[in-house]
Amino acid sequence: MRRSLSSASPMSGSDASAEPNTDKLFTAEHEAMRSTLRRIIEQDINPYVDEWEAKEIFPAKQLFKKLGNAGLLGVTRPVEYGGLGLDYSYSVALAEEVRQSELRRRAHGDRHSRSHELKEQFLRPSIAGDLVACLGVSEPTAGSDVASIKTTARRDGDDLVINGSKMWITSGMQARLDVPSSQHRGVDLPGVQRARKIRKIGIVCTARTLLSYSSRMSEYQPATLLASLVRGFIYQMLQFQEERLFGAAANLLGLELIIQETAEYAPQSLRQSLLDFQTVHFRLAELLTEVELLRSMVYRATAKYVAGNDVTMLASMAKTQSWPACTRSERTAGLQYWGGMGFTDEVRVSRFYRDGRLLSIGAGADEVMLSIICKYMRTLPKPPKK
Repeated sequence: MRRSLSSASPMSGSDASAEPNTDKLFTAEHEAMRSTLRRIIEQDINPYVDEWEAKEIFPAKQLFKKLGNAGLLGVTRPVEYGGLGLDYSYSVALAEEVRQSELRRRAHGDRHSRSHELKEQFLRPSIAGDLVACLGVSEPTAGSDVASIKTTARRDGDDLVINGSKMWITSGMQARLDVPSSQHRGVDLPGVQRARKIRKIGIVCTARTLLSYSSRMSEYQPATLLASLVRGFIYQMLQFQEERLFGAAANLLGLELIIQETAEYAPQSLRQSLLDFQTVHFRLAELLTEVELLRSMVYRATAKYVAGNDVTMLASMAKTQSWPACTRSERTAGLQYWGGMGFTDEVRVSRFYRDGRLLSIGAGADEVMLSIICKYMRTLPKPPKK
């Protein structure tokens, strides 16, 4: 008799909507939205992933338009600009259906910009899927240490002069709108160059770019900035809460599927099923437990965030636990139990293993997350006095 986790115990698996949802965080409306996204993934994404990876780029404009038409971009953004005006729990629900956070990146800056004109010009087409945007924070010498960025934006009479560069910018090769931390806009403006495409070891179909700035915005108006010249850093720090929660949530379903597929493959790998060995089925049970612990933390942080609480510490904790959970599931239950097949590029676990390495680096390295947690614990040593 072939055994699998799906027959032994209820899991969200690939058809989570088929089971009663006992989590108070999600409602029938959440599940309906997830179902819509799942159909798009199955019809318009999964069949083409291999092709996009071979080309090292995916068709952002076409795909975002499909997502925009389905109402899946800007779900938390204001209704008057085309959004759905829902709370952040809906973004987390969608995150569980996808492992990458590209869906979240379509509409930066609206939360803190008070300019109706800017929202009409940039936010509305982003939500509709008509405008591909990118966010420029990291630099060649400043990744997780955002306070050390060197790009400058200074006033020169009626002009604003921007100089510097941004590194590892997702969608930088296809974006028409750039939102760097120096408060400058426009990949297509004179003086803003896509210096080069950066090749990566994972997530290869989302091209990343080095952007260089040497431009002058003539007769600029303060109202054209997404944030004031002194508030951009603070706003970006607030946005990181959502990014880190989204990233942690986006791995939950993928980790479950890896464990489930491993349990289904194990009986086929040897003359004697691997599941007959206690160390194997015990280890799978431990891994699934770790995933559920991570899910509980993500849901708790999301509920507190929706209620208006500061969840910086919880979001940082969830992010630091995403990579260990991913590593143990992929390396132990994944590549090792799959044997030689796990070393190929033909199964989910190998791609997950390759792409998952970014979890401990992107959106703030784990070491930075631990420093944030220590600040909230008041155990972080104070810098020496100069």
